Amino acid sequence: MTTIETPLPTAAASAALEAARDHLLRLQSPEGWWKGELQTNVTMDAEDLLLREFLGIRDAAETAEAARWIRGEQRQDGTWANFHGGPADLSTTIEAYVALRLAGDEPGAPHMARAVAYIRRAGGLEASRVFTRIWLALFGQWSWDDLPIMPPELMYLPKWFPLNVYDWGCWARQTIVPLTVVGSLRPVRALPFDLPELRTGHRPAPARAGWAGAFNALDAMLHRYERRPVGALREAALRRATDWIVARQELDGSWGGIQPPWVYSLIALHLRGYALDHPVIQRGLRGLERFTIRDDKGRRLEACQSPVWDTVLAMTALADAGLPADHEALRRAGRWVLAEEITGPGDWQVRRPGLPPGGWAFEFDNDGYPDTDDTAEVILALRRVDLPEAAPAIDRALTWLTGMASRDGGYGAFDADNTRELCTKLPFCDFGAVIDPPSADVTAHVVEAFAHEGRATTEVTKRAVVWLLKAQEDDGSWFGRWGANHVYGTGGVVPALIAAGVGPHKPPIRRAVAWLEHHQNPDGGWGEDLRSYDDPSWIGRGDSTASQTAWALLALLAAGERGDAVHRGIRWLVDNQRPDGTWDEDQFTGTGFPGDFYINYHLYRLVFPISALGRFLAAGS
Repeated sequence: MTTIETPLPTAAASAALEAARDHLLRLQSPEGWWKGELQTNVTMDAEDLLLREFLGIRDAAETAEAARWIRGEQRQDGTWANFHGGPADLSTTIEAYVALRLAGDEPGAPHMARAVAYIRRAGGLEASRVFTRIWLALFGQWSWDDLPIMPPELMYLPKWFPLNVYDWGCWARQTIVPLTVVGSLRPVRALPFDLPELRTGHRPAPARAGWAGAFNALDAMLHRYERRPVGALREAALRRATDWIVARQELDGSWGGIQPPWVYSLIALHLRGYALDHPVIQRGLRGLERFTIRDDKGRRLEACQSPVWDTVLAMTALADAGLPADHEALRRAGRWVLAEEITGPGDWQVRRPGLPPGGWAFEFDNDGYPDTDDTAEVILALRRVDLPEAAPAIDRALTWLTGMASRDGGYGAFDADNTRELCTKLPFCDFGAVIDPPSADVTAHVVEAFAHEGRATTEVTKRAVVWLLKAQEDDGSWFGRWGANHVYGTGGVVPALIAAGVGPHKPPIRRAVAWLEHHQNPDGGWGEDLRSYDDPSWIGRGDSTASQTAWALLALLAAGERGDAVHRGIRWLVDNQRPDGTWDEDQFTGTGFPGDFYINYHLYRLVFPISALGRFLAAGS
């Protein structure tokens, strides 16, 4: 542990903490929850317009508002990116361009011409991802024959057989099942325009070697079957897929509380004869309104909503800020969280059929898919609140978490042992993570929850700790699956290991501390650009942000550090706080799919700095 001669800025830190705490308290809903905007990219809005065009319900006012938002997100070079300051993304730019064509923007307009120029330079429609080409096929702008096949007969593969639907992560299986219906029915609805300006005429040659070659050969066989499927089997498979989809619609009309399975499920059910006035379709369309934000920038959709996650992080932050356990804001939040407990069945039971339920999901309504990450953070938050009635729910959650460990001791988010990498080799799966293997950040949160509940010496916790120690990178950091990136992973693992009894002097902790100190920015903050998922040169490197600075501080404080790095990090938070008590953070620091899909959680910039400031002041006293 290092020391410094400069006095720690406790008075300034106390004032910053008080302002941030008060700002967070003002954001609480009367029902007790918190929810910040979950910002992603314009594909959500482009695909919403395309969905409405396909269903015949797109109206001029919604289109104009969505187009205003999409135009506002375009960069000077004509492109759109998947995160603030990130590189241009071809498929995102294509989808945004098509949406603006729907809104009446002409190809010759300067902003559209710049987009066309980039699209053609980057390879045109031919180089876009499979999901973008599916949207194009729905409107006759791409041939269904030139898309990978995922037949609905997949529904009949047993749960032990490779590539059955439960081999995919929950978000992927809920997307793939409706797409097997859509792909088998091959609908085409005309657009009021064609897109010749986006074509180059050059298609990448299919791979012929390795796994890619083998699956391309399998895809060719499936295309032959698709021309003459077994009629009775195909219809039975379509019925099974349709029933599977309907059974998984949530109370709010969504599927899994996330955009991709939602839009594809609506299309699939409509193609299967569900009219627009059918209650299932009506619930689905009404539910989208809940995910819609309208302001002076236009109309945009959240890909997901995170009220449970935001609420429990806010509860922990306020407890770190010194709110007493019986404070009404914490008790109100705790009661709301308890009402969100999921006590029914879900797909997680496929791998753990004898395990009783007891967990929480991310969203307002996602009763089929509790996740271990939220459940762990709920436990950590509830233990900070004077709420005796929480004890039975915490016990159920601890039992559920114990049973959700994977065979290797680590934790995935939604399923246990969801690790079959064969799924990732399919030509269909060229976008986003499609399986849910254990990750360091999720495993760390579970370990921390177990440790604070007095279970640090149980076999499940010890195995998870061993998993974390083995997962440490050679440079001393940990990879972050659900947050950006090694700063997030390291910021989560160090406090968990300390809570579980790993001494601050032990080599894994010292190496992590050294990594964090080495990657502190000259301004005193920490940041890591999302390009670190694709380019190792970005690991631990990026503009300082409030959330990432707080993650680093939480790790350093847990490790017993009180030296110059901590002092400078706290000073960065104090100096960069806004007058209203929060922080600006345009950067995206959340991860949906590493390398492909990213999130700006608007509450991260507030809750994590509060925790860091609160723990710093508590340590100083």
